Amino acid sequence: MSVIQKILLVLSCIFYAATIYCLFMKDIYLVVFFFLLHSLCLIFFSYRTYADIASTVSFADTHQQDIGMEIAAKNKELEKMKEELDLRESRISELYTNIGELNDKIGCFEKEIEELKEEKAGLEEKAVKEKVEKHTDYGALLPPADSEGKSETVNIIDIAEEAKQEFLADAKNVNMAINISSANRTLLVKADPNRLLILFRNIIDNSIKYMRKAGSLVITVSTIGDDIFIVLKDTGEGLPEDETKHIFELNYQGSNRVSGNGLGLAQAKAIVEYYGGTIYAKSREGLGMGIYIQLPA
Repeated sequence: MSVIQKILLVLSCIFYAATIYCLFMKDIYLVVFFFLLHSLCLIFFSYRTYADIASTVSFADTHQQDIGMEIAAKNKELEKMKEELDLRESRISELYTNIGELNDKIGCFEKEIEELKEEKAGLEEKAVKEKVEKHTDYGALLPPADSEGKSETVNIIDIAEEAKQEFLADAKNVNMAINISSANRTLLVKADPNRLLILFRNIIDNSIKYMRKAGSLVITVSTIGDDIFIVLKDTGEGLPEDETKHIFELNYQGSNRVSGNGLGLAQAKAIVEYYGGTIYAKSREGLGMGIYIQLPA
């Protein structure tokens, strides 16, 4: 056997193995491609064999029939493979049809789920508002709304910027810088703008009062899932952890108390929870105070 025949035979085996592998992977086009390469290698192999043995008439006469039978067998095998490929292609076509029908059904389900989510969100908002309004302390702490208590869709970045501008002079007096950080210029929430402004005012004012050294307050506004997440982190003196958990309680003042009546953060909590959000604080003595707020977008 010549070197060329050996190479063709090795290539034929490789392409045949690739054909079988692609059959398991159900990739029709690669199956046809590798099978054709396998067949071409066999044909060239057969042709080379035939050319070599054709130089000897007696050898050609002896093996010509065998070569013809081998080619016929390969053609028969090719036809059988083609039938199998056609059958698999037909099944794949049926699967695509079924997948399309399933996608349509999934689309309908998703639409129904969105409608249910909207209905649930409306019911939850109503329930939260009713609960807060029944709570006498929080109900009394809620500041007046701009327009009969009706919520509007407002850009919370603009509200934060407005509150910052109001306190620039006070912050400068205590050597504190106020910065607003957000990846978006517009983040919308449904709430009363006056109440949101008071929310920022109370927290910024609290940071300025307790700064007691040159430092900064960074207001970060971002989105997490479907919610708006606000972090107001200063570099002031902070509070011990056992006192931090009480700062939203009505009339509470920590060990670092200064002027004030302890209503600012309690009112901030009332505003946040009125709109179905959550608010909490993290602080360690000497390491500043962080206020974390989550509001439904």
